[in-house]
Amino acid sequence: MSLRVRQDVPLAPLTSLGLGGPARWLAEVGDAAALREALAWADERGLPVQVLGGGTNVVFPDAGFRGLVVRVVPDGLSFEEAGGRVRVRAGAGVPWDELVRTSVERGLTGVECLSGIPGLAGAAPIQNIGAYGQELADTLTSVTCLDRGTGEVERLPADACGFGYRTSRFREDEERDRRVVLSLELELRRDVPPRIRYPELAASLERSADLAAMAPAAAVRTVRDHVLALRRGKSMVLDPDDPDARSAGSFFLNPVLVPEAFEALVRRHAAEGGSEPVPSFPAADGIKVPAAWLVERAGFRKGRRHGGVGISSAHALALVNRDGTTSELLELAGEIREAVRRRFGIELAVEPTIVEADPG
Repeated sequence: MSLRVRQDVPLAPLTSLGLGGPARWLAEVGDAAALREALAWADERGLPVQVLGGGTNVVFPDAGFRGLVVRVVPDGLSFEEAGGRVRVRAGAGVPWDELVRTSVERGLTGVECLSGIPGLAGAAPIQNIGAYGQELADTLTSVTCLDRGTGEVERLPADACGFGYRTSRFREDEERDRRVVLSLELELRRDVPPRIRYPELAASLERSADLAAMAPAAAVRTVRDHVLALRRGKSMVLDPDDPDARSAGSFFLNPVLVPEAFEALVRRHAAEGGSEPVPSFPAADGIKVPAAWLVERAGFRKGRRHGGVGISSAHALALVNRDGTTSELLELAGEIREAVRRRFGIELAVEPTIVEADPG
């Protein structure tokens, strides 16, 4: 057997949160054949399987994982140009920001606002990553996956991926964990100025840059620089010297409300003494409300501690590990969700994957 399986491997060092007990078994796979072998190995032993990428959007339990954790790390990054459009192919194990940085260095437009997002490319289509007015769905053309049920490799076009706000068919209950991403393809553009849709980014650029006067390639590089600066200001880039970076990024999704629900929120906020307007942004399916605003108005301010965990001092949506436990983190998350529900009548959805200790 060519597959190398290790036993009792600590999971905390493999995640950005630094939480969780050991994996009973762990294997790293670099292609579809190795993945099939790992899945067969687990199936023969009746073990549950948890796929792990960069570990930046996952929460493991304190007890660890009793089955097989599979780290999928196929790499490779290529660019194929034709008529101003560039096809980018990335293996699932390519760090996402390496893809963005390389694309921007080549003067390509389409992913510059996604700069600094931690994790691997393979996780990008699962949650349709997005930031500062861009989403992966804007440029992705296909995802190549292995179907765990059949063992077959399949190529799904973008319109078959069911993309929505921070979600996709890969996260739907009936298809969750059915497929493992092996690679993805995007289509980026050359000599096309970047589009700025997000107010915070627009304000940052207006203070120090004139994008209209720049060549498109220079403008794309400038946008990346500003996005990275904004993310660093919120401790949303991986930095071992920043204690607020020991997080899984945004722990809660920004809720998208239908107009009637948004108006109810406005009335409820006013009735409880709120004087400032409820911030909102247009979204494809309704009106998006910043979850950070809801969290803070529900009484959970930046920097708050809960045992060995807490809320980032830089961003109210990031729950951080300060040498605590997963149990403490989930307790804090539960308290926040309950407070927001009581104060505003809104159920906050959790963004990272919460792994069960005993999924059997």
